[in-house]
Amino acid sequence: MICKRFLVTGRVQGVYFRQSTLDVARELGLTGWCRNLADGSVEVCACGDERALNQLGAWLHKGPPAANVKGVECALVEMMDAPGDFSIRHA
Repeated sequence: MICKRFLVTGRVQGVYFRQSTLDVARELGLTGWCRNLADGSVEVCACGDERALNQLGAWLHKGPPAANVKGVECALVEMMDAPGDFSIRHA
């Protein structure tokens, strides 16, 4: 299992982005979380097999229909507190 952190920028808050990410991540069998950041971006930390993480990454570049994704940064991370499921975190 590997973990990746994605930082998604653009018009990604207030467009159902977190809920859609949760749905996609759960469908792919990933664990982790997503949350809105104060700067208007969305942070996604996900763990699972590489293929599923790559599928999530590809989806994040598009997002839900109302989103306008400008960029996605991705990095491998060591996530110590990964939940047994995928969830939405609130600040």
